[in-house]
Amino acid sequence: MAASMGMEILTEEQYRALQKLGNFDEKTSSWVKSPSDIRKLGGAIFCDFRYGHVFTFHNGASLITLLEDFVVR
Repeated sequence: MAASMGMEILTEEQYRALQKLGNFDEKTSSWVKSPSDIRKLGGAIFCDFRYGHVFTFHNGASLITLLEDFVVR
């Protein structure tokens, strides 16, 4: 759905650039576009902003596949 509207999930680099515009995800986290080698192994990465820094984490991607169509840029 999102892709048909011309939207795509942010990369980690885009997420870091976004944080320079304002402090987002101070109480939440956002999935970011994971490198294909990580996705092939069933993983995914997400980021959040705490203590003035961007943190990147990893997790299994079973739910991400279902949610990818709903993530907007």
